[in-house]
Amino acid sequence: MSVGVEEMHDNRPGLPLQASAEERARALYQVLKDKGVAADGFVEGWQKVFEEDFSPRRGAELVARAWTDPDFRDLLLSDGTAAVGQYGYLGPQGEYIVALEDSASVKHVVTCTLCSCTAWPILGLPPTWYKSFEYRARICREPRKVLAEMGTDIPAEVAIKVYDTTAETRYMVLPVRPEGTGGWSAEQLAQIVTKDCLIGVALPKAG
Repeated sequence: MSVGVEEMHDNRPGLPLQASAEERARALYQVLKDKGVAADGFVEGWQKVFEEDFSPRRGAELVARAWTDPDFRDLLLSDGTAAVGQYGYLGPQGEYIVALEDSASVKHVVTCTLCSCTAWPILGLPPTWYKSFEYRARICREPRKVLAEMGTDIPAEVAIKVYDTTAETRYMVLPVRPEGTGGWSAEQLAQIVTKDCLIGVALPKAG
């Protein structure tokens, strides 16, 4: 059983009180601010980046365009960084983008066995389950079973390829466009592409 920081406080007489991670972070920020190292709005600025700018909505936009624009699809698959760069969706954790195209015979899934790296600018911050040791270990050994447990059943005749993110490669999955979406606009298509679809553990659905 995991133990949270709050449960690890050792308040025995004679020992200093151990603050929580959040309390320590706030204290550090206050010290940096008092010394003029952290300017006003510094934390708020990064909070906006993580909560608004780094978003799977961006990745969904890329997928929708790839589904509707063959030339962009070719660029995304041949040079993902250049394709994403057209939108200005690069930055930390988004320097080296590689798009993995699903097909009728292959399903791609992304993981990071060492930690929790993803392409933040186009996938957003990694979900809790993505960072878990269980997912990182099992998705490599038994991907079909893990996907089924997550609600995504992949037919036996479809191969599953798992890609391990590294410091020099950030992956995104380009899923198969679902049937029943003919005539949809790029905006409509983007609505059915989730973060899980971009990681590869889910499939976009028309309805």
